[in-house]
Amino acid sequence: MTGVSRKPASSGAFRLPPLYPIIDVDLCRMRGLDPVAFAASCVRGGAQLVQVRQKGNAGGTAALLAVVRGVVGEGRAAGTRVIVNDRADVAAMSGADGVHVGQQDLPPSAARLVAGADSVIGISTHTREQIDEAAAGPADYIAVGPIFRTTTKETGYDPRGLDLLEYAARTGRPVVAIGGITSVNARDALNAGASAVAIIGDLLSEADPERRVREFLDIVTIGQ
Repeated sequence: MTGVSRKPASSGAFRLPPLYPIIDVDLCRMRGLDPVAFAASCVRGGAQLVQVRQKGNAGGTAALLAVVRGVVGEGRAAGTRVIVNDRADVAAMSGADGVHVGQQDLPPSAARLVAGADSVIGISTHTREQIDEAAAGPADYIAVGPIFRTTTKETGYDPRGLDLLEYAARTGRPVVAIGGITSVNARDALNAGASAVAIIGDLLSEADPERRVREFLDIVTIGQ
């Protein structure tokens, strides 16, 4: 696997690897898994970009910071980028590579001020209007979803379908498909124009996440 480094602010278009595992801290703990160990399995499986997400507040910021620092440590040796969901402050303190924000979070420009000038910034979108606004802003990539029905996060939006992915891809920005992505439909999302697919629940569907990541990589890199 080729190592990757943090992207300087002036280096041009950010390139997404086709697989984007999301380490959901709350979901891992509900299933009795150590999120850092789970992330390490994803890294060993070949993931080049992972996100750490915690929507609950169990343990507070200190606990989340400890998890992210652990994931950053696991990723660093392999050249795997680590993105933190929502928390630009935690991204900055942990040495993570960037932050992913939602529609109710800091805007991308402010998130980069907090996380660092060379940080990778992603933003979630759910409508054409949000995509247009994101494409006109400084985010490095645009996430679109939920593409399919999902039970891992309450978004407040019905499944968006592949048409919205196709619309987002026409902006020319790297696009992440998220929400209900599985080994069965991942190729459909990529064929619709997604640069990457974000996987959450389906990585937890088997006891060996490292092997599951390798299986996904085989699927998403077909024809590349």
